[in-house]
Amino acid sequence: MKKKIFYSLLICAASSVYAQTGNEISGKYTKLVFQDEFNGTGLPDKSKWDFENGHLRNSEKQYYTTDRLENAYQKDGYLHLVARNDSTLIDGKVRPITSASIHTKNTFSLKYGKVEVRAKLPACLGTWAAIWMMPVKSTYGYWPKSGEIDIMEHVGYDPERINYAIHTESNNHTKKNGKGSNAFCPTCYTDFHIYGFEWHKDRLEWYLDGRKRLVITKPENATWESWPFDQPFYLILNLAFGGGWGGLKGLDTDILPQEYIIDYIRVYQ
Repeated sequence: MKKKIFYSLLICAASSVYAQTGNEISGKYTKLVFQDEFNGTGLPDKSKWDFENGHLRNSEKQYYTTDRLENAYQKDGYLHLVARNDSTLIDGKVRPITSASIHTKNTFSLKYGKVEVRAKLPACLGTWAAIWMMPVKSTYGYWPKSGEIDIMEHVGYDPERINYAIHTESNNHTKKNGKGSNAFCPTCYTDFHIYGFEWHKDRLEWYLDGRKRLVITKPENATWESWPFDQPFYLILNLAFGGGWGGLKGLDTDILPQEYIIDYIRVYQ
């Protein structure tokens, strides 16, 4: 009941925000097409989520586990993604740091729409929590050619800052010309906040608690190199540890486990 009351209040608040913007396009995404309130118990709903597995990218320290309750579980209306310093034996090898990454590549994708996630973030040296999107198919080639959308990224060594970005062939961090921004949020690791994103044909918009924080507009005469965002993308929720960004200022394994707690995810079109 508490969640349902909050949801009703959220809808009213969101309507007010859209009315105040004076933008007739903003807020047009009202049909709920995907959601998870995480009201179950145990592992995330397998009809909605799959797990990534192993050591995957960015020289991160965690090993993403599959179907392991210690790293991903639902309880009391929340999803907990947990990074642990537990030296677990998996596939005959000791995995010093374990965590979880879940995605919808095989269950749900969207092209244009609105995403909202209410979450509380972890914060210690090494944590790297994210909400992001990747293309279902590498239509224009492998990363970064087919694009990446980072709805929210947060690194533990900079705990009061929320980061937003896109990656394309023309603009990405490897070329030191990436497109993105950040927002100050001093309570993001002590309280829940709503991380919002709107994907329109001609622009991308990022929101924090209903307040617009970044807009990236499609360039004039855009090609796939600068704007590959015309293909279906899927959603990813993950908690990394270490790596090229998360581990930039060092790692503190002594205060693991750390939890990334997600109240809900809702997608509208």
